[in-house]
Amino acid sequence: MRAKRAKIDSLNLSSSFMESIFIHNQDYTIEIVKSKSIFEPKEWSKTFGKALTKNIIEAKIIHSYLGLTIPLKTFAVTPRLQTIEFAGLQGYNERSKLLLQTLKELRGQLQYTRVTRIDIAIDFKGNIPKSIIKALSKHREPFRYGNTTYYKTAKEKKSNSYLDIKIYNKQHQAKLDFKVMRLEFVFKAKYLENLLFKDINIVYAKIEKTIKKVSNLSVKIEPIFPL
Repeated sequence: MRAKRAKIDSLNLSSSFMESIFIHNQDYTIEIVKSKSIFEPKEWSKTFGKALTKNIIEAKIIHSYLGLTIPLKTFAVTPRLQTIEFAGLQGYNERSKLLLQTLKELRGQLQYTRVTRIDIAIDFKGNIPKSIIKALSKHREPFRYGNTTYYKTAKEKKSNSYLDIKIYNKQHQAKLDFKVMRLEFVFKAKYLENLLFKDINIVYAKIEKTIKKVSNLSVKIEPIFPL
């Protein structure tokens, strides 16, 4: 069977010097939303449509010359690291194109940052095949929350630092005029094992094998930066 195309939808990069990449770049400005002296949670919610969670001890918004807003977070568990989130690289809109352009422009400066999360998106123009659902359900229990169905093993709690699997209606989320169901695999820090951004291409084969193992679906990841 021909491999299904998979794409990177979101990417988290972490570094102790992340903010310095933008401070002296005239194409970007940084807005502080949460620090020891500032707390503006409504601004964060208005910008990203999500609440500023308690595990984020410092939060900033990066504003780009393209009109993009990109979150920069410091988590309580890693207080010495700042994490930038490129979320929505495959969002069927202009923002996705601009976000990918920004990532490519910053590639040289980000190459020695650590990859702490990769979201792999596999889109189906229709329902997810029953064979995939059956494979996912073999060792995982599905539970629905809002628009999303999550698949977790008995050992997994609400969250884990290795892998999340979910299915959701991308048509509803992105307000598309055609049906798209998205199967998404979220690979986290423990899975990625201190992977540097410059070496991201080397992890694709490992991810493809994992997806095959848990879903019986053969995929080929489309690299952000072609080999």
